Parts: sequence; structure tokens; C-alpha cells
Amino acid sequence: MSTTGAEGRTRGDAGNDQYDVAVIGYGPTGVTAANLLGGMGLRVLVLERDAEIFTRARAISTDEEVMRIWQRIGLAERLKRDMLTERPVDFVDANGRPFVSARPTPRGHGHPPQMFIYQPALEQVLRDGVDRYPNVRVLLRHECLRLRQDAEGVELTVVGTADDSVHRLHASYVIAADGGSSLTRAQLNIGYEGKTYEDRWVVIDTKMLKPWPDHDKLRFHCDPARPAVDCPTPLDHHRWEFPILPGDDEKQLTTEDAVHRLVARYGISRDSIKVLRATVYSHHVRFATRFRMGRVFLAGDAAHAMPPWIGQGMAAGVRDVANLCWKLDAVLHGELPESVLDSYEAERKPHVKEVTKRAVFVGRIITERRLPVARVRDGVLRALDRVPGFADRMQDANWIPVARYDTGLQARPRAKAHGSQVPQPWVTGPDGTRVRLDDALGGRWLLLHAGMPTPQPAWERLALPSLAITPVGSSPGEGTLVDSDGVLLPWMREHRASTLALRPDAYVYAAAPAGAPLPPPPAGFAPAAVSRSAGTGVPTETTAQ
Repeated sequence: MSTTGAEGRTRGDAGNDQYDVAVIGYGPTGVTAANLLGGMGLRVLVLERDAEIFTRARAISTDEEVMRIWQRIGLAERLKRDMLTERPVDFVDANGRPFVSARPTPRGHGHPPQMFIYQPALEQVLRDGVDRYPNVRVLLRHECLRLRQDAEGVELTVVGTADDSVHRLHASYVIAADGGSSLTRAQLNIGYEGKTYEDRWVVIDTKMLKPWPDHDKLRFHCDPARPAVDCPTPLDHHRWEFPILPGDDEKQLTTEDAVHRLVARYGISRDSIKVLRATVYSHHVRFATRFRMGRVFLAGDAAHAMPPWIGQGMAAGVRDVANLCWKLDAVLHGELPESVLDSYEAERKPHVKEVTKRAVFVGRIITERRLPVARVRDGVLRALDRVPGFADRMQDANWIPVARYDTGLQARPRAKAHGSQVPQPWVTGPDGTRVRLDDALGGRWLLLHAGMPTPQPAWERLALPSLAITPVGSSPGEGTLVDSDGVLLPWMREHRASTLALRPDAYVYAAAPAGAPLPPPPAGFAPAAVSRSAGTGVPTETTAQ
């Protein structure tokens, strides 16, 4: 990989100024995009204004669907080594007594449903992953000051902040993942509508010197006097968040003495933690008025911002680029028409709005300041929590909504399975190897059949690969996947689908019952004979269950 260090000098192919995709911003969203695009074999330019990874651990958790995306770039198992998984979640009252306790509910993506992260370490692993790709050029301490686009591509005027050098580089498309204060969004004059909450919060990152009881639990202290978030993070770190109340001195509240006074209420002594940093943040609910303008796409915080209550800000950005990158790859190689890129906003915006609505809802539960209302909340939810399964059902209904696309790139007329992502169980491949489903699918368009295939002439003319799903206990064979966990075939029956046409992101483009033809392929669909995504030279993770 060609990269630029803090001193601004460039190594590698510095003379190349024409790229397939330029990625502006190298946080979790941008670095995921660089890995995805690099693995597809595209020529990629990454621009990042800072010299180093941002040291503040902003995001503190992620989920199984995001881990499934990182599995696609071959980094899931390495990332999980630095994570805490499946920790309990408690909502506690002013006296520290739980009124709702739950564990996140798995949704079939093949990874733990919730994982706590230390963001700087996570970003380092993702950046190391980009080092695998000589087709990705990373310029640190470089900022895009101007974009000019036409029917052929985008010209980027880039300044090196170390030496004030100016470069004019070109890309067919641009992904702007440059954060909530996105300069790219401002240049394009795209609105960023919504609200900023009046309350500001002090976010405290610490190094744990010695453990205390329940240090590995996520607790929302729903105390009307001063709510708090108490969150374990891996690699011996711990996070607290407290609102700044009327009368507080914001500057004073971030001092080490003030931090120790805040956490002392929860039994944390000075010798238990080392305060690494305390920073004040505002919470936002904002959406860009559009996610695409011509050849430029907004992703992550540049496109949307949400409160942190359900830990989905970073995850939403990763989902953005997972949705977008394979479509860019298909358009650049002539497999799909450029109009398919409009499906990015059509699919992502409704889901991220729903996630944001859930985050706001959970935040209201946690931060209720009216004492009578808080007492009712505590009593009602404590009573309901005694009902078997209530906490899990509440979390499943009100935590993170499943991404199911009602509009966008999918066949018409709609079937029950359309717009859904298939679950990811372990399967046994033709050679008898047990792998996760996505590793067997290979990030490509293909047909999945339950049992004997129904002829699909309109699809078969495209020479798409086709796999038959066989039941648990079946012998492996050519062109088959054994449903080792007994998950896929029941899912297909539940969705009344005997045949599925899957997109490269494992979402269902089309489905049909037994004996029926699939709806036709997308207009202008001309898939390559060999899938590039499945043959990028990146080793598949082989961790077995």
C-alpha cells in the first residue's frame, strides 16, 4: 500500500493520480470502505487530514451484523480478540437496583450479538488490513479542499497539511466519510437537518488498575438527579458518561478531581482507575438532505448523526459502505447501470432513521429527570421484568431494528423474503469443510435452491453460480451446501421461498416458491463470468466452530 506518514512524504506509486474511488476520511467508516474496495481490486485513494488514529474512544460497542461485514474483509476473528462479548445489560434506579436486566438477543449473523470495543485498537487493526492492498493509496495529513465533478469523474484538489503541497487527483466516484462537520457536505451545499440536544455530556475514558464488582457489566444508571452510563471496554479500559447539569462548570467537570468525585458515587476508588481523558460532547439527531450528489456519496456521520444510547453511530456508517461499495464495483465494471447507485440512499436512509428513533427512545428511558415519572418507570418496568422473556423481547423490539429494505435494488413484485438478509449459519461446503455461509457464498450474485432446483432460464442465461442447500446430515457434494446448523432451510420455508437470488451482500434480490420462476434480473444486469470479490487474494478466515 502506498501511504503518507506524518511528515507528508509519499511512498509507493506516487505518480498515479487516477482512481476508481476516492475515500475522504479514515475513521471506521472510511477504513472499512478502503478494505472492501481494496479487496475488490479497485484503485482506491484515501485522504485523511490527521496524522494518527484519533485517540479518543468514541464508539464503545458494535453488533453481529457489523462483525459480519468485517468478516467479509477477513478481519472479524482478529478484531474479536480485542473485544468483550455478550456482557449483561442492566438499567438501574437511583439506588443502583436493576429494574430491567437483559442480554442481547442473537439474530443469526454468526457472531456474538453485542461486542464492546476500544476504538483506537479497532481502527489500527482495520488500517493494518488495508496494508494488504497495493491498489489502495493512503495519504495522511492531506485534506480535500475542493471537488469538481462532471460526467467523466471527480477532480479533487488536495493539500498536504505538512508541507502545503497541492495536488489535483481524479476519481470516478467519491465516498465522503469525513464526519459530522463534513467539509465535503458543505462544499456540495447539502443540508444537515435535525437538532442538537441542549444537554452536553462529559465522556470519561479510564484505564482499569484493579477490578471492582460488576466491572464487566453495562449499566445505565437511570438516576433523575444525574443519569450515567457505566460501560466496560476491552484491553482493561472503562468508560463513564455523565450529563453536565445546570450550574456545572464544564471546564472544571473534566478535571481529574471532578472525575473521581463523579465515579466515587459508584464505589470506584482513586486507586482503581487511571483517568486517560475527559471530553465534553453534544448529542445530535441529524440527517443529510441527500446521501448522493452526482458522483459523490456521503457515508457515516457525514450523512447522519444519532445519540449514542444504543451504540449504533459507528455501526450505521459501516453498514453504509457495505451497502455502497459492492454497487460501485458493479457499476465500474459495467455489471449494473449507474442508476443502481440511487438505491444506496433508498435502502440506507429509512433504516438509519429507524435506528435513530430507537436511540432517542432508549435515551428518554435513561435520562428521565422528572422524579414522579422516573418512579413510575422503575416500578412498571421492574414488574414487567419479572415476566419470563420480557427483557429480551423489549430489547429485541426497541433496541436495534433489523435492516430490511422495502425499497431499492430488489425485484418486483415483492415477496416475503425480498429485501431481507439471509441468516449466516455454519455450512458444509462441497469439499467437506465447515465454514460460515458468507465465506461459501464469496460475495457474489448467486442462486440458492432448497432441494431440487427449479429451472430459472432468465437467470441461468447470465451464467450465475447456483448452489443447492441440503439438510443436516447430508453428504457434501458438488454444487451443494449442507445446512449444518439447520437454519437456512427453515428460514426459506418460513419466507415461502424455494429459490433465492442473492446480491453480493447476502440480501435477497428475488425469491420464488417451489416450481415458480423468479422475477427477472435487474435491468441492464451483465455479471462478469468470474467474481472479482471472491478472488481478491485476501485469505478467508478459517476459525472453525
